[in-house]
Amino acid sequence: MAVISGFLLCVFLLGAVIWRLAPNKSMLEITRQEVHFPTVSGFNLNRQEFTFPQDLAGELNILFVPFLQRQQSVVNTWIPFVQQTEAVYPSVVYYELPTIDEMPSLSRMFVNEGMRAGIPDETARERTVTLYIDTSEFMKATDIPGKDEVHVLLVNRSGDILWRTTGRFDETKGETLLGAIEASQ
Repeated sequence: MAVISGFLLCVFLLGAVIWRLAPNKSMLEITRQEVHFPTVSGFNLNRQEFTFPQDLAGELNILFVPFLQRQQSVVNTWIPFVQQTEAVYPSVVYYELPTIDEMPSLSRMFVNEGMRAGIPDETARERTVTLYIDTSEFMKATDIPGKDEVHVLLVNRSGDILWRTTGRFDETKGETLLGAIEASQ
């Protein structure tokens, strides 16, 4: 009897840990027919929930949309540039939105806690919001053709996609992004 009671206690405690740490299922709502950034929800690495685009902090927001873990190195090529851009344009904020197909809560917990453990920088934790959604529907709404590259979007709080590119940072991409920011102000 004591073994069964101990086992049941362990199961209960494991369930409580999963319930506490596992991010809730993300929401995806396609709000219009034309290409746009749809309404999505997710949790950042500090376990705070956000609903985008309305919770985007900037008037203009640079969104990095990686689909695969190995694409983080591509996102990292942009970070010094977007940090400088934020310093020059206070109305611009960047976010990293790892976009992953829906999965069970235990799997979400392992993914998020693994990222959390690997990212000690507080700003990066605040701005990394994982989306566990129907990626094919999200890709249709945003006109993202595939998951093989990081997609970089300039988006306003209404969900309008004002500029886009893919891949690693280079000076030409940076200049065209700055031009889009200037044109949108």
